[in-house]
Amino acid sequence: MRAAGAAAATALLLPLLAAAPSATAAPPRSDTLQRAFADAAERYHVPRSVLLGVSYLESRWDGHRGAPSVTGGYGPMHLTDAATALAEAPHHGHGTEDARGDSARAVRTADAERPAAPAPASLPARLRTLERAAELTGLAADALRRDEAANVRGGAALLAATQRRLGLPLSADPADWYAAVADYSGASDAGTAKVFADDVFTVIRDGERRVTEAGQRVVLDAAPSLTPRTRQLSALGLRRQARDGHVECPWTVACEWIPAPYQDLGDGDYGNHDKGSRPVSQKIDYIVIHDTEATWDTTLKLVQDPKYVSWHYSLRSADGHIAQHLATRDIGWHAGNWYVNAKSVGLEHEGFLAAPDAWYTEAMYRTSARLVRHLAGKYGIPLDRQHILGHDTVPGTLTPAIKGMHTDPGPYWDWAHYFRLLGAPFTRTAGPHGGLVTIRPDYDTHQPLYTGCVKPADACPPHGSGAVRLHTAPSDTAPLVQDIGLRPDGGPSTTGVNDTGARASTGQRYAVAERAGDWTAIWYLGQKAWFRNPAGQPTAVDAAGWVVTPKEGSAEVPVYGRAYPEKEAYPEGVPVQAVSPLPYKLLAGQRYALGLATRGEYLWATTFDPAGHKVVRGAETYYQIQFGHRVAFVKAGDVTVRHSAGW
Repeated sequence: MRAAGAAAATALLLPLLAAAPSATAAPPRSDTLQRAFADAAERYHVPRSVLLGVSYLESRWDGHRGAPSVTGGYGPMHLTDAATALAEAPHHGHGTEDARGDSARAVRTADAERPAAPAPASLPARLRTLERAAELTGLAADALRRDEAANVRGGAALLAATQRRLGLPLSADPADWYAAVADYSGASDAGTAKVFADDVFTVIRDGERRVTEAGQRVVLDAAPSLTPRTRQLSALGLRRQARDGHVECPWTVACEWIPAPYQDLGDGDYGNHDKGSRPVSQKIDYIVIHDTEATWDTTLKLVQDPKYVSWHYSLRSADGHIAQHLATRDIGWHAGNWYVNAKSVGLEHEGFLAAPDAWYTEAMYRTSARLVRHLAGKYGIPLDRQHILGHDTVPGTLTPAIKGMHTDPGPYWDWAHYFRLLGAPFTRTAGPHGGLVTIRPDYDTHQPLYTGCVKPADACPPHGSGAVRLHTAPSDTAPLVQDIGLRPDGGPSTTGVNDTGARASTGQRYAVAERAGDWTAIWYLGQKAWFRNPAGQPTAVDAAGWVVTPKEGSAEVPVYGRAYPEKEAYPEGVPVQAVSPLPYKLLAGQRYALGLATRGEYLWATTFDPAGHKVVRGAETYYQIQFGHRVAFVKAGDVTVRHSAGW
């Protein structure tokens, strides 16, 4: 856990962190940032690979147009200036609801009065490294925030100053900089600092290259034989903490136990989760990826509120630190769908869906991927988008719930990069006649228009996205496809950042309905949905697999938001749960990618004492399919399963 001063200060950074105005000057040369790293490394006698490695963990070398991160960091080196970030940030309230059973359980929101900006001197040092960088470089604070080359100089100066403070040489050997790199994380405990430094040196050993959002080509050559001097870590004098026996994390991450309360609130109410015995009682099929829509400290306060909802893990943006709140055997109230809750583990990532430049850090992506890989191995969960769900792909249980389903982590979460870190990249698995496509635009260069990040009608800042937009015909001017669950009146889908009605996301697989030039049509919510997919710059790759289609003679098949048992399966004393279809239809001749098969199942857990909980299992089998942006279920008896390449 971080120092109390840092915790209090970070809690002041409320959503949404606004992006800075775009510069109007001519775009810089594509090697400008690479040269800035070289110049700063030479000026401050920091190995260039160390400077590049630290920056990659903080920002993947992006400057984000001078906008602050969720923790008030600026530029490629993530120099922190929390006071300025707070002063620039507009306030947006955020509400949450979740489903324990068959109806939504309204809970308290995280809304708060926006506090006054604190005096910079009152903030802990880790939240004002930009101020220190200004002192060391003589550069103006605004230049350090907005100018990428100046920002890189500031980061180099901080690393060199730490090296001198520790009595270590300004060596040309990257191995001599382990402690300075660990200190750069700002962590107050040795475990978190070590994970950050280890990840930086992994990046240096492996090498990296990418083109940033500003078109800057940056290369870090691999140094596979590099062995950092890890014993230097002790020179930082950081607190060492024995790992709590409750945590279920791999040893390659820093993880602490901050339990969510299990408390009887009286009148038959309790919070904020259910005790369980998974996977003995129920198989865990899913891991659900969320973003917090709150700062780290607010997130921890909420999960410890017995009248709020709960999830299993929270991940901190600045350094990837993990807090576990529930044992994975227990059921969190996080997905808005009780069936999914009962069969999933929930991970909340510090960040804001509609603030593309309050970025998800590489440090957080990496520790999250290691945690997911660990859990997937433990519970036999396949590493694909049918089992690793975004909260935005969890279906509503009933028709009235569809409009209220959450949309995080949203179109700015980089699923392609995340799955590469998981060791399960999305690749072409078939030829052009495979019958399926896997959505996979190039995240950095694919920048569709989104609106509503700050004001409903205003365009969001241009930003990479892993989602493609879907039209009714093969034309950019054709209307967007409709989602009758979101808009029963037949209204059109929009470009809103929270509107999932006409959106397909990286890693999702769909059956091909038609092709026309640079356009591909998929079956989506009972209709053909077209997206631009040119051969020279594809936004999807060909795939093959199993699909479902209505049985011969059936004009349409109902679609469900949960896989509940037939009524005959319920024992006496357990209320029968209605198997109610959603407003969508799977029509004859249409095909949808098959995700998994499962028997109908319902966890009856309405009492504080888990001894009264029961798992009801039916005989009927359901298939999970990729139906729209969200997954859905169909009864096996209603459909035929075929291989996609046979169509």
